[in-house]
Amino acid sequence: MTAFLFSCEHATCTVPEAYREYFQGGEETLTSNEGWEPGVLNLSQAFAMRFRTPLVHGDVTRLLIDLEKDGDERWSRFSEKISESMRLRIVDRHERVYRQQLRQRIAEDLRRYESVVHVMVHTDPNHGGRVSLVTPEKSIMGESLAGQWGANLRAGDVDARCVCGADTGAFAMALARENDPARYAQIRLEVSQNFFLEGKPLRWETIKKILLDALEQVAGKGL
Repeated sequence: MTAFLFSCEHATCTVPEAYREYFQGGEETLTSNEGWEPGVLNLSQAFAMRFRTPLVHGDVTRLLIDLEKDGDERWSRFSEKISESMRLRIVDRHERVYRQQLRQRIAEDLRRYESVVHVMVHTDPNHGGRVSLVTPEKSIMGESLAGQWGANLRAGDVDARCVCGADTGAFAMALARENDPARYAQIRLEVSQNFFLEGKPLRWETIKKILLDALEQVAGKGL
């Protein structure tokens, strides 16, 4: 049997009270795509509910700390002003917790099931109306599953593209290296924000249903 796992780093534009002074005057930036990915939490929750599995998601704006990056790239022009000791606290309370939750889920699922399909959910401000399914290098199972999922989406008249052997982000690439590609399938799902923000070329609820149904069809065939 195969387990499904869904995660999203950029679920919210929340800033904890202790760090709000560093974002004064930047409220519009926080609520823009720089601060989070509009629609991504709603979409991720829909996947988790359909597949009856807990969702793992970030709990702060990526302008405080970007959970999918490493090193200095994690810090924005706002958070780089925060003292090193406070940034270490941010790492402990947010990044480390998020990453440990995902690693524990993957390890537990691999103990209980033959394989794990990990969908890292994102919404994309570019490529209007497109859905991309991105897999890292040497992702044996991931490429196969993404190909089937993409074919189902295209059958529903969705502009769906598969990108193989790509850089899916520092943390995602680390997870891919840590796990057997024959048992761990990682797919970065990127859905155009036009669906969520403008209802184009399809209404948000419509594209959500198509995405869910198309993946469920793949799962129903047995992996």
